[in-house]
Amino acid sequence: MDASVWIPQVAILAVVLISDYGMRKITTARLVRPFIAAIVIIPFFYKGAATSGNGLLLEVAGVLAGVALGVFAAALMRVFADPATGRPASRGGLPYAIFWVVIAAARLYFAYGAQHVFSQQLGQWLYTNHVTVDALTAAIIFFSVAMLLGRTGALSLRARRLGARRPATASAPLSESVR
Repeated sequence: MDASVWIPQVAILAVVLISDYGMRKITTARLVRPFIAAIVIIPFFYKGAATSGNGLLLEVAGVLAGVALGVFAAALMRVFADPATGRPASRGGLPYAIFWVVIAAARLYFAYGAQHVFSQQLGQWLYTNHVTVDALTAAIIFFSVAMLLGRTGALSLRARRLGARRPATASAPLSESVR
């Protein structure tokens, strides 16, 4: 398995777990960090996207699946007002971390399997469906980045919704949770 597959997967997993595991403040820097990671990762590993046909459909499917799983991942986090500051915070626990580890492991296994386990079947599928290896690679990269951005977007919306729902008085309870 070459570095163009495992480096982005490990980098994304590290960014997510460092950003989200445990109790974390929801700050602008935290919400921007995944976009910076995407900007850094994509140019090193992206070789071009399909602009038509089944390759394009595969890439779009990768984006949609990534966003959906990213939103699901965000749903595994608790978003609440920090009792000490009243500002939005989140808590990503063990289920959240396990979800991301399983997704990263599945992507890595697919990359390994594509070279060592089911390469003939995958090659036949690519040929039959007129999908290039570059389109498949792009779809996997798009999936990974879209998952990260879907999680960030959902987290941002939940934090914003919490801020809009929180009473303006200082005596109001600050532990309101948004799911």
